[in-house]
Amino acid sequence: MGKGNLIIASRWLILKKITSTCRRRFQESLACTTFPTLDAKILARGFHQVRGGSSSLTEELESILNPEDQGRESSTNSMTCIYKVPSTMRQVNRKAYEPNIVSIGPYHHGVESLQEMEKLKHTYFRRLFQPNYHDRLDDEVVSLKKKKAVDDAKKAMEELEVAARSCYSEQSKLSSKAFVKMMLIDGCFIIGLLRDSLQSDFEHTPSIIQRWMLPTLRRDLIKIENQLPLFVLRKLFQLTEASTTCHEKPIASWKLEALALRFFQPLLRGHDVLTKPPQHYAPQHCQSSSSKHFLDLFHRTISPDCSTRSVLQTPPRGKQTKQILSVQELKEAGVKFRTDPTRGPLDITFGRVAWSWGKVLTIPRIHIDDHRGTLFRNMVAFEKCDPNCDQDVTTYLFFLDSLINSAKDVGLLHYHGVLHHSLGSNRRVAKLVNNLCKEVGPDVSKSYLYKVVRDVNEYYSSKYGKIRGFLVHHHFSSWLVGISTLAACLALYLALIQTGCTVATARKELSTHTTFGDFLKESLLLHHMKEWWGSFGNTGSTENNALDRNDRHGVLCILLEIGIDF
Repeated sequence: MGKGNLIIASRWLILKKITSTCRRRFQESLACTTFPTLDAKILARGFHQVRGGSSSLTEELESILNPEDQGRESSTNSMTCIYKVPSTMRQVNRKAYEPNIVSIGPYHHGVESLQEMEKLKHTYFRRLFQPNYHDRLDDEVVSLKKKKAVDDAKKAMEELEVAARSCYSEQSKLSSKAFVKMMLIDGCFIIGLLRDSLQSDFEHTPSIIQRWMLPTLRRDLIKIENQLPLFVLRKLFQLTEASTTCHEKPIASWKLEALALRFFQPLLRGHDVLTKPPQHYAPQHCQSSSSKHFLDLFHRTISPDCSTRSVLQTPPRGKQTKQILSVQELKEAGVKFRTDPTRGPLDITFGRVAWSWGKVLTIPRIHIDDHRGTLFRNMVAFEKCDPNCDQDVTTYLFFLDSLINSAKDVGLLHYHGVLHHSLGSNRRVAKLVNNLCKEVGPDVSKSYLYKVVRDVNEYYSSKYGKIRGFLVHHHFSSWLVGISTLAACLALYLALIQTGCTVATARKELSTHTTFGDFLKESLLLHHMKEWWGSFGNTGSTENNALDRNDRHGVLCILLEIGIDF
């Protein structure tokens, strides 16, 4: 072996030893590796997200269990009264919940399509803080007084900012300055509009706005997402009472709640609103002072617990598992319908009425137009979102939905003066009423109409109701069918009389030895038929058979003449 080969062999042995030594130390290091070291290697390979997610989940669960968050959550829910409409209800009719021309509150603040009304808001703000001085004062004094009134209103809104923010179910992204400005401008606009409407007797359009705006403004200001807390409006109403422009009519006798109820009354009653004193629009037993906003105020006023008949006649509440039948079915069973204009909108009764035959279902007058569904839909949304609100409007709408199933039902209610509409056809009215309860569940646990529905269904299920309903439905459905039925009954009655008279006359002519049974046999020719068939089987002479054939031929002729066919 040469010297070069020895060098190569020695290098190979050294390299092999080094390799074996490294392998042995690497295995020893793996054997001594603990779980955290292995976990660190796994994290280095890209699994660090799993451990990190577990850690953040634990922190989130601990934050949920924090008692401070629980107290903050309960206090927020107790103050919340202005809600965002659920998406399921919004999908049925989106326009019924979103403002058309004016935004009130933070939900729709800054929407581009509603910016045109901001100029009108600023106009009302300037007019509301214009002092009403009869004596001549310097412009500087007037300016100072105006500035002081604005500063007082701004400070009052700053003090109410936290309470006002807690009234909304969704947190507003507006800054403190923007939120206070929004409360001040929107509140002054509402108060100025109510006072201008008072000066025009709530019948004519105020001069500062156009005619087409008033009905749209009335609908926008009642929507659940377009509300300001009522304590904000009360404070502004109080602060601006002495700094308004010249008014011909005194407003001291009118409270804010009374002005609002009178302003929104056409939404429910149409244009047949009678002139009534301010006390009528703010009954004491309705607890209007505890209302949270305009929609809540209007809801409390039309509640059956606030009935105009008597405070002591509060309807009982109970579980209602069934709905009422349609108008056509109830009318066939004998139920009568009438209206009472003095009652509240939801005050419905069933029973006997003086000078009336049968039982009467009394329903307050209903006015339906293209925009009537806006008020009902927002009230239902408020009832479904607020846990402390009775679902009386929801129960009332399900009652109407079951009562009206077709255009004929609408026509019957219109004939009895219960329902008035301006939609052009009864079919459109029926479709509108049936769509009001879409994506809404009925209140079956505390229904104020459970007793009325139960009594009506029991009356319909009685023997009298079933018999009368069957006869009217099948034999008296129209006047032509009724005349035909009466004519058939009269013809049958006359035929029975004629038959009885004929039988009575025939019995007088019978002999004493002949019974009525013999008379029937004789009249039916049963005796002759028996002899004829007997003679047919007799086998006599040819001549007798010929005579029998002649006799049988004569009998057959007689039977054919009297109408007996073989």
